[in-house]
Amino acid sequence: MNLMKKTGLIASVVLVSGILIHAVSNEKIGEKAPVAKGYFFPTEIDFAGEKTPLHIADVKERLDRELLVNANLDASTLLIIKRANRSFPIIEPILKKNGVPDDFKYLAVAESALMNATSSAGAKGFWQFMPDTAKERGMEVNDGVDERYHLEKSTEAACKYLLDAYRKFGSWTLAAASYNGGFGGVNKQITIQGVTNYYDLLLTDETARYVFRILALKQIMKNPVEYGFNVAPAELYPNIPTRKLEIDSSITDLAAFAKAQGINYKILKIHNPWLRDRKLTNPAKKKYIIEIPTEGY
Repeated sequence: MNLMKKTGLIASVVLVSGILIHAVSNEKIGEKAPVAKGYFFPTEIDFAGEKTPLHIADVKERLDRELLVNANLDASTLLIIKRANRSFPIIEPILKKNGVPDDFKYLAVAESALMNATSSAGAKGFWQFMPDTAKERGMEVNDGVDERYHLEKSTEAACKYLLDAYRKFGSWTLAAASYNGGFGGVNKQITIQGVTNYYDLLLTDETARYVFRILALKQIMKNPVEYGFNVAPAELYPNIPTRKLEIDSSITDLAAFAKAQGINYKILKIHNPWLRDRKLTNPAKKKYIIEIPTEGY
């Protein structure tokens, strides 16, 4: 009797399990697999007012890739969103003053994650200038002063490059692509392939992904909650107020100078990262502006 009960129970469990498995299987077949937390694909998007042709299959797939990648780089993307609160108010008015579309602030994000980064090739700063290019664009680069680390001056230099690129290509999207692939590299492919639209060009993998990464970062940063980044205002990094001190002489000891200004050497370097040595040698009496934080540091 007990054996019969056990056999019946086992049979019932197997039958129910089979029904559930069958039901779940059918349900999965009819549903889309879950993607990233909070992920959604936009119906339309543009870069600097130039529409991205999402009706082209490979264009849509390439944007999808960069959205998925960056939406799932949880810590990195969250840090970028927090840093933007500090950096964008400095970058945005400089772009506007120079007539460069606001979307180019996302190019800086793609280049450096809004940090004074250094690449393996030796490019430095938010805008990732190589030494010779920086000098060509009017920045001072030497052992004591490296203005690639100066956000305002490097943004001005980036604007000069981008305006030249726009004049050359007649497209802000191609101007952005050339920031990665170079004037010559992009122009060569335009000539070879006989097309003048970024989305029609076959480029190196890095340059082919570059504008799509900028677009993805723009989409996520403008709609952070939609991608699972629900950041309270108090969690964003603040822009520390400073007073500007004009210097036209050498400073033999920046640590002593910092103390005389009521701060320490670390704080001085955080707010003036373009100062690369322990001293400022200035025999030419050039005017420099040093920022001294006044509160919140």
